[in-house]
Amino acid sequence: MSKLDELTRELCPDGVEYKNLKDVCTFNRGKSLVSKNAVNGNVPVISGGKKPAFYHNESNRNGITITVAGSGAYAGYVSIWYEPIFCCDAFSVDPIDEKIINVKYLYHFLLSKQNKIYHKKTGAGIPHVHGKDIAKLKIPMPPLEVQEEIVRILDNFTELTAELTAELTVRKQQYEYYRNILLTFDDNMEWNTLEELLQPKGYIRGPFGSALKKEFFVEEGIPVYEQQHAIYDKRTFRYFIDGDRAEKLKRFMVKPNDIIISCSGTIGKISIITSNDKIGIINQALLILRFDLSKVKIKYIKYYLECFTNLIVTSSGGAITNIEKRAVIERIRIPVPPLSKQQHIIDILGWFDQLCNDISVGLPAEIEARKKQYEYYRDKLLTFKEKIS
Repeated sequence: MSKLDELTRELCPDGVEYKNLKDVCTFNRGKSLVSKNAVNGNVPVISGGKKPAFYHNESNRNGITITVAGSGAYAGYVSIWYEPIFCCDAFSVDPIDEKIINVKYLYHFLLSKQNKIYHKKTGAGIPHVHGKDIAKLKIPMPPLEVQEEIVRILDNFTELTAELTAELTVRKQQYEYYRNILLTFDDNMEWNTLEELLQPKGYIRGPFGSALKKEFFVEEGIPVYEQQHAIYDKRTFRYFIDGDRAEKLKRFMVKPNDIIISCSGTIGKISIITSNDKIGIINQALLILRFDLSKVKIKYIKYYLECFTNLIVTSSGGAITNIEKRAVIERIRIPVPPLSKQQHIIDILGWFDQLCNDISVGLPAEIEARKKQYEYYRDKLLTFKEKIS
């Protein structure tokens, strides 16, 4: 029998009382502060995001503080701080009596309700979450000794996740270091413009205007590649066209070993079309680069473009930034070592890339597994039989 089981059987054999959050803690709004009025310092200013908005020289919360973001896209985001902070566009959730409720127990409980808190957002424009919105959440209130043992168990999971995350940060720094070294060449190396490395008509911008309208989309058929497929390197599709429409747009069809690049809005993100990917057409937010594979290996090109080139070369259409064809294929120059050397670079960087970025293996997969393990045990440990008064 575990220590927690022993404590539960001894101290709350008949279950535990559930209370409204407002009965065991207070909700205290932050103080308004804009960055231009902040004084340079090292105190995090907590507002509507997941990270500090900026830094200040004064704090208005000390000790261990739980905050909930007050407004914006991340309104409702729960975080905990172990250092002095300046609570701004957020509110703190403070125990009324720490002899009755452990602050970290309260934090783990609020994390278990994170999705519910997000759904408390109100406001037609900028969404907001207020203390009153979560005041009626029911929290189980076992004796303090039981709360402390739950915190000890759950903290072990979060500490392991934090260690893995720190290791991942170091690995990413290593990856960038070796990538920069491996992809730095002197003037003795052969250099080509991007245009010289492309196949004939190897620069293909997605179709504009009436060529691909929403009314052409069907429930099943040939998939349409969008900006998200380059940005997130994922292969789920929202839109499809039929075979007849695809035949008319066949010059915009992707092929294995094509590079697709986001070229409108968030631009310059790169993904490789592999032999396992579905054949489909690109929309106007993407372009295809189709290389002469007798000269270059496609993964080598991807690593180089991600490392050393800035594809944001012109602005058009007001706030929307676009890639301009001539500037790209004439301006960007690529070092072209022998194919064997390119493969050597791919092998080394591929190992780091997989370790740092692959969600199915490596550190990201292990971190995700630990997070799910934490969530499973958190929900299990925070579930009690309710005591009947």
